[in-house]
Amino acid sequence: MANEKMLRTGALHMSLVQPTSTNKSLPVKISGYTSLVDVLEYAAQGDTGYNFYDGRGHLGSVLSYTDLRDQAKVLAQKLLGLGCERGARVGIIAETEPMFHRFFFACQYAGLVPVALPAGIQLGAHGAYVGQVRRMLKSCAASIVVAPDTHASFMAEAVQGLDLLMAGKQEDFDALPEAGVELVSPGADDPAYLQYTSGSTTFPRGVEITQQTVLHNLVEIARYGLKLTAEDRFVSWLPFYHDMGLVGFILVPLIGQLSVDYLGSRTFAMRPRLWLKILSDNKGTISSAPTFGYALCAKRLRPSDVASYDLSNWRAACVGAERINPEPLQEFAQILEPCGFDQKAFMACYGMAECVLATSFAPLGEGLKVDVVDRDLMAATGEARPYEGDALSTSHYVDCGKLLPGFEFAIINDDGDTLDDRHCGHIFLKGPSVMRGYYKDEEATRKVLSEDGWLNTGDIGYCIGDHLVITSRSKDVIIIKGRNIWPYDLEVLAQQTGGVKLGGVAAFSVTADGQEEQAILVVETKERDLQRRQHIIADISRSIHAHFGINVLLDLAPRGTLPRTSSGKLSRSQSKQDYLARQTLQKIEQSATRVTESQPA
Repeated sequence: MANEKMLRTGALHMSLVQPTSTNKSLPVKISGYTSLVDVLEYAAQGDTGYNFYDGRGHLGSVLSYTDLRDQAKVLAQKLLGLGCERGARVGIIAETEPMFHRFFFACQYAGLVPVALPAGIQLGAHGAYVGQVRRMLKSCAASIVVAPDTHASFMAEAVQGLDLLMAGKQEDFDALPEAGVELVSPGADDPAYLQYTSGSTTFPRGVEITQQTVLHNLVEIARYGLKLTAEDRFVSWLPFYHDMGLVGFILVPLIGQLSVDYLGSRTFAMRPRLWLKILSDNKGTISSAPTFGYALCAKRLRPSDVASYDLSNWRAACVGAERINPEPLQEFAQILEPCGFDQKAFMACYGMAECVLATSFAPLGEGLKVDVVDRDLMAATGEARPYEGDALSTSHYVDCGKLLPGFEFAIINDDGDTLDDRHCGHIFLKGPSVMRGYYKDEEATRKVLSEDGWLNTGDIGYCIGDHLVITSRSKDVIIIKGRNIWPYDLEVLAQQTGGVKLGGVAAFSVTADGQEEQAILVVETKERDLQRRQHIIADISRSIHAHFGINVLLDLAPRGTLPRTSSGKLSRSQSKQDYLARQTLQKIEQSATRVTESQPA
């Protein structure tokens, strides 16, 4: 019996570990739940669960829903033995391993609130990472913190001086005694978890999600967005601390009683082809990535790889971002068409942590629909009028589909007026999946959430009938002489220049001493030759002037300069701050040089 238990949890040699199966033994049940505990209790009656693959693409461990339920209940008793009050926050550094699932669901059984903390650490950013985790722990007033072995030293630094009941590794908590008390399931209005926002325009805030809020979104995603069946199988490399990784690939499969295959985020970054291999080997049907994920795969693929894959089962290739660039996706589809990937599998989505995860889905099986509009008219008036003329005068936007049934939306201008079709404005949403608010931050909540439940998403977009199109974050829009210019348009244009990589450009504007806004582009390049660098600057400047009729200042920077959020998104606001800091430092150095040169010998 002990060996059987070890086999299910992946403790034996990987050759003995068998992945969880498809859902054949349990009738699919999507709705009718009060809490995430109810969802797990039902799924635990079947044969499905979570499978974890290592850095070589081998199955390393398996956590069935049955084992997860049993282990979570035991761990819940151990957490309660620490004297936690109901609703206490538990910080979990969310590496791609079974530990996260155990602690997340132990919190559900114990009436505690799990908080997923980032696990991604950029090279040379030790101090920044520790500081970020510490700020999150302080802002949510965590009582308990747990980290995997790989992050234990970082956790130890981050928690210094904090008032905690306990901080440690998984084995430290496993060694605790059980409280021996009755586990009380959470109610519909109880908090399910705190989800930190990506922080692309501000410091991440903890979004408070209740049990009924998350369940409503899960049901709509499963039933109307993905239209799950018992034959579906999920595959993911997305981090668990991001809303897509947590909700999309832990909770959505759970509510559908379906299995998931995981590849670590860092493994994907180094060996993106493993993602496709797992999809092929396990006949995966649903997976997701931001645009750069598909682009990275396409770049690393070899003809021999394509010949060995079978991606004909992949029916939903979800993609979501503030604005979706269709070109890398079209290239991905073209390269993988010989191994059965159908470009109609692409599903554009729109959502945010403040709405649990998803708010809209493009229709299944129709692929990407690109709206081509008059760029100059849109910049001058905000109207997104279809245009078939010169490509120099057009912008391309991906249709993100219809809202899920529980949502309603409005496109609002700066004066609060509702706009007609094809007119850009601020996107507002309302529905039962909207957050309760930012945790212990009433001021920030009031800025985005009205008393009658309307959420200001912070995004700019327009509608085509009942479909949504996203153009930019409202805080990122560049205004030059009264014209709205979307930073993404400038970035995409710059990336078409030789020597500039995809995702290696940040566009923003600065205003100095009452002057007009000046557009700035920070461009990453590994090019060191002075003449070639000058060519890059000249080519980008000419291209942008030809397309937009504006002048830009370019700052060429080494690869890895541009800051990213915990979910991998480009942070334009931090890019701007870093740029201004570099400019200030240069002025100080130049001033010091002039002073030195003016001194007599």
